[in-house]
Amino acid sequence: MSWWGKVLGTAFGFALGGPLGALLGTVVGHQFDKGLKLVTGQTMDREQIQMAFFTATFSVMGRLAKADGRVSRQEISFAQAVMQQMALQPEQKKVAIDLFRQGKEDDFDLEGVLEQFRSVVGRRSTLMRMFLEIQLQAAYADGALHAAERELLIEIFRLLGFSRAEFSHLDAMTRAARDFTGRGPGAAGGMGRAPRKDLLKEAYEVLGVKAEASDAEIKRAYRRLMSQHHPDKLVSRGLPEEMMKIATEKTQEIKNAYEMIKETRGTR
Repeated sequence: MSWWGKVLGTAFGFALGGPLGALLGTVVGHQFDKGLKLVTGQTMDREQIQMAFFTATFSVMGRLAKADGRVSRQEISFAQAVMQQMALQPEQKKVAIDLFRQGKEDDFDLEGVLEQFRSVVGRRSTLMRMFLEIQLQAAYADGALHAAERELLIEIFRLLGFSRAEFSHLDAMTRAARDFTGRGPGAAGGMGRAPRKDLLKEAYEVLGVKAEASDAEIKRAYRRLMSQHHPDKLVSRGLPEEMMKIATEKTQEIKNAYEMIKETRGTR
């Protein structure tokens, strides 16, 4: 049974429960015992993890969009672009929009949602990283990371067990990726691509290595990132199938950066 089938099924409450289940239950009109005992990542199957990932992604994205006091047109466009990339069914798109709106509410339980999400995902660090990369992209949708968004992202990283240094690392890679590709879901129009002279610098940052790194170090970084973002691996660990295209575009971005570095260095 697919994760979406479970959302529509009568066993939905028992499939998730907790803050994430309450959020999803509200937007799809399910009624169930909100005191239901939470199940952990060790007892959850892939469809339940996918359900949690979908719910957390769009609700936290809504909270992040409201962090600086207003939700910009670009932030809404980014969320819509992610939905379009996922080729959501009309019912799924409505749920995603409603989750985004729930995230903007003053009573949104960010800590509860993220604590449950962390419990559900368990040791699947690559899945958690993908979630954080999507949130970082959302924060940059209007072309800048505002102070309130930055502080909220640092808190999101902390609640998911990531350090401030890991935030800085992923933040730098996200900024470099935006400049390197000159695009991204919901990217502000007219930003264009970085000047050619800056692209090589951005390519190194996309891989998370310094320009002085050896060829072997660069190759290791490339292989590690490709493994972390492999769409089939991510789906097997709980990424919703609808998000495969996002992961595929990320691997292409990593590959393009690596090819530019290799071409510049004259290596194979």
